[in-house]
Amino acid sequence: MKYSIVFPVVLMALALSACSKPAAVAPAATPAAAAVPGPAGPAGPAGPAGATGPTGDVGATGNTGAQGSAGDTGPTGSKGSTGATGDRGRTGVDTVIVVPAAPAPAR
Repeated sequence: MKYSIVFPVVLMALALSACSKPAAVAPAATPAAAAVPGPAGPAGPAGPAGATGPTGDVGATGNTGAQGSAGDTGPTGSKGSTGATGDRGRTGVDTVIVVPAAPAPAR
C-alpha cells in the first residue's frame, strides 16, 4: 500500500523524461550583399535543343467491344433443276399378294 503512490509518480517521471528533446537550431546565415537594382541587360543567345526523352510505356489493353447485331436475311435461292426421270415400273403380272390369316374368335 505504501508503494501505491510512489510507483505511478516514478513511472510518470520516467515516461516524461523519455520524450524527445528539440534539436538545437543553427543560427541563420548572414545574407549575401544584395544586388543593386538597375536596367536589365540584353538577352543572351538561345541555348541548344534538349535531347529527346525516352519512349513512354505501352498502354493497357482496352475492353472487349459489344457484340454486333444480327445481319440481314439473305435473298431467296433460285429454283432447283428438275430431277432425273425414274425407271419404268414393272407390270402387275408377277406381283404376289399375301393375305394374312384371320385371327381366332374371342370366347
